[in-house]
Amino acid sequence: MSRSSRNLVGSSQSAGHALTIVALALIAFSLVACTDQAAETGDATPEPDGTTRAAVATEKEATIEPVLASEAVAVDSDDPAIWIHPEDPSKSLILGTDKGGSIYAFDLDGKILAEKTVTGLGRMNNVDVGYGLILDGTPTDFAIATERPTSRLKVYRLPEMTPIDGGGIEVFAGQEPANRPMGVALYKRASDDAIFAIVSRKEGASGAYLWQYRLQDDGTGTVVAIKVREFGQWSGSGEIEAIAVDDELGYVYYSDEGAGIHKYHADPDAPEADVELALFGTNGFTEDREGISIYKMADGTGYILVSDQQANSFRIFAREGETENPHDHPLVKSVRVSTNESDGSDVTNAVLNANFPAGLFVAMSDDQTFQFYSWQDIAGEDLVVAPAGEVGTR
Repeated sequence: MSRSSRNLVGSSQSAGHALTIVALALIAFSLVACTDQAAETGDATPEPDGTTRAAVATEKEATIEPVLASEAVAVDSDDPAIWIHPEDPSKSLILGTDKGGSIYAFDLDGKILAEKTVTGLGRMNNVDVGYGLILDGTPTDFAIATERPTSRLKVYRLPEMTPIDGGGIEVFAGQEPANRPMGVALYKRASDDAIFAIVSRKEGASGAYLWQYRLQDDGTGTVVAIKVREFGQWSGSGEIEAIAVDDELGYVYYSDEGAGIHKYHADPDAPEADVELALFGTNGFTEDREGISIYKMADGTGYILVSDQQANSFRIFAREGETENPHDHPLVKSVRVSTNESDGSDVTNAVLNANFPAGLFVAMSDDQTFQFYSWQDIAGEDLVVAPAGEVGTR
C-alpha cells in the first residue's frame, strides 16, 4: 500500500483510483467486522440440546492459565484424582496416571513424591479416590485405577500408596480382550456407606457398557469386588472412558465421546436404576467429550465440567438441572484453558492453601503434565464459589 501511494503522488487519475481502492477496503473491513461481531455475540437460537449460540460463543474468551503445572511424568499423562488430607488440607495429594505404567503422586506444588509413586505397572488409564472403606475394622482411604493389559483394578491405601488388592482385581470377566477397562469412578452410598466402583471399557455392548462392583474386605484386609450390575447406553461412536459420580445427589455421569453425557442412578438398588435419566451435551463440542468432574455446593447446586478435548476447553453444565426438571442440565459457561487435548480432570471445593483458597481444578495435558487451576480463576464472574467448608470435602 505504501509503495503504491508513493507511485501515485502527482497523478490525479491515479489518486482517484487510490481513493476507490481505499473505499472498497473500508467496505470490506466493515463487513468483516460485522461478521466477527456476530460470531462473538451469537444469537439466542436454541440448539437441539437447549444451549444457545451465544453460550457456545463464550469459548472465544481468553485462555485461563493454571497456577502451576506438575512435573512431567515419564511417558503419557492421562487422568488425575485429588485426595484431601483429613487433618491438614495443605498436605493433600494429587494422583495422576501415566500410560507408561505408573501412578504418580504429587504435592500441591506439583512436585513428584517418589516414595508414593507406583511404577512397573501395565498401561494405566483412570484413577479415583475413595474414603472410609472398612478394612480390618478400620475406615481406610484408598486410590483405585484401571490397568488395561491385565483387565484389572489396582487398589492402594492412602496416603502410603501401598497395595491392598491382592495383586489386582479382575473386571469384565469372560469378555473379549478388546473389552479392557478404561474409566473408573467410586460411589459411596449414603444409606449404608457401601462403596462401589463403576468401570468403563474400550468396547462394550450398549445397555451393558459399564459394570458396577461393590468393594469390600475379604476378611484379611484385602479389597475384593463383587459385581452388582451391568448398565449404560452407548451411541456406537467413539468410546466411553470418563466417569464421574455425584455421591450426594446419587447420580453417575459418563462421556459417550461422539454423542453426549449420559446420566443414571448411581445406586444399583434404586428404582429404575438401569433407566437412562438424561443425555445432554449433544451439541457444541468440537469432537470428543472427555474428562468429567463435579464442583459441589451443600444446597445441591454446582457444576459439571466436561472436557471439549480438541477445543482445549471445558464446557460447564448446571449440576442441579432446571427447577422443573432436575435431569435437564443447561450449559452455563465454556472456558478455554491452557491444557492440550485434556483427557481427564478432577475438582474440589476444599480450601487447600494460599494458591487454592476456594478449591482446586486439575486437568491432564498431553505434554506429560497435570495443570493445577484455582477454582476462582475457572469461576470468573459467572460461577459461584462455595463458602469455605460448606461441603464435606472427604
